Amino acid sequence: MHAISLTEKFGLFEDQWSPKIIAQLNGQDVKLAKIQGEFLWHAHDEQDELFHVVKGRMSMEFRDRKVEVGEGEIIVVPKGVEHRPVTDGEVWILLFEPQDIHHTGGVQSDRTVEKSEFI
Repeated sequence: MHAISLTEKFGLFEDQWSPKIIAQLNGQDVKLAKIQGEFLWHAHDEQDELFHVVKGRMSMEFRDRKVEVGEGEIIVVPKGVEHRPVTDGEVWILLFEPQDIHHTGGVQSDRTVEKSEFI
């Protein structure tokens, strides 16, 4: 057991839309990602996702609305709900996701990450 510095971990990578695992608990991965622009529309049929904005601001778009999520705020996307994160600039996020989640909800794309790196 040890403390994990989010700032230090964010400093270990530059790539965007490629979540990195920093911890695991109760079948969940705790991940960090840097994101910018629009992600693809997708849903996770069996898993909820928690997004925590560490730095910046993002919109979580749903087919019928969007929710602004600011620095220090979280949003939970329930399983089965189609969504996509969108940002104007680079945003740092922390994610809680089940270890068996598919990054893009089964949608194949150049942004699909098959297996997240542990940093």
